[in-house]
Amino acid sequence: MEYRTVGASGLRVSRLGLGTLTWGRGTDGDEAAAQLSAFVDAGGTLVDTSPAYGDGVAQRILAELLDDVVPRDQLVLSGSSGIDTTTLGSRRVDCSRSGLLNQLDATLRELGTDHLDVWQVATWDPHTPVDEVMDALEFAVTSGRVRYVGVRGYLGWQLATAAAAARRPAPLVSTQVEYSLLARGVEEELIPAAAHHGIGVFAAVPLAGGVLTGKYRSGMPADSRGADDVHTEEVRRYLTESAVRVVDAVVTAADGLGTSPLAVALAWVRDRPHVASTLVGARDLAQLTGVLVAEELALPPAIAAALDDVSA
Repeated sequence: MEYRTVGASGLRVSRLGLGTLTWGRGTDGDEAAAQLSAFVDAGGTLVDTSPAYGDGVAQRILAELLDDVVPRDQLVLSGSSGIDTTTLGSRRVDCSRSGLLNQLDATLRELGTDHLDVWQVATWDPHTPVDEVMDALEFAVTSGRVRYVGVRGYLGWQLATAAAAARRPAPLVSTQVEYSLLARGVEEELIPAAAHHGIGVFAAVPLAGGVLTGKYRSGMPADSRGADDVHTEEVRRYLTESAVRVVDAVVTAADGLGTSPLAVALAWVRDRPHVASTLVGARDLAQLTGVLVAEELALPPAIAAALDDVSA
């Protein structure tokens, strides 16, 4: 697997990252262990987790695998804070200094590690001054809890505001956003802002909830995420008339290249400007194996340009 630096920093990560969103929600501990082993064996390093994934179950599963299945020092662990998951089962934004640092400390205890390689503020908090948020990130770095910092889910103006407020030794190095052939809105302002400030992009949901694999072209498979009550809205928002044209183009390209639609969709977003890594979650080892094989595909420029046009 190839590696890239994240933005203008010296942090190097695998250009494919392993997401743990499904862990504890359809992916049990044994399956997660198999995924993590296969990912590292393929050369992967970046693993993304959050206390919000599976209401904390994903972090607990990952904690059991660190060192027992894969040495901690072989991974670039990316975590996040800013969403309080303890408020009577609901979630609220809390990016205050105390809220962020308390959640960071809880994550470190949960994972059984003394630091995160990347720590990202999970959302914009309109009730907390941006200077306070950046102060918390700086303290996390200077206290040794965190190596690099970033944000996720920010709009373009929010990213630019935060980047301008960030100070050394804790400049923002990453921004994690949804980015795929069916979600290109980030190209208008967010990615230009990231490029201007030397911030690398972690592309999340690159397969649009599986829609770009073509599995929903003939209906809703009974064993798919779209048929699952927990995930159905995540999938159905991509099932639009314009999406049909894009998916058809992806399938046509895959047929012409002798590969899978998954490989085509993944390669397209992976090689977009300023993308440092593409985060992919898998329900089981079979799905992840398909992703790891697909990661080797390089799209011919003509096909990449045709997909640009149809998805614009």
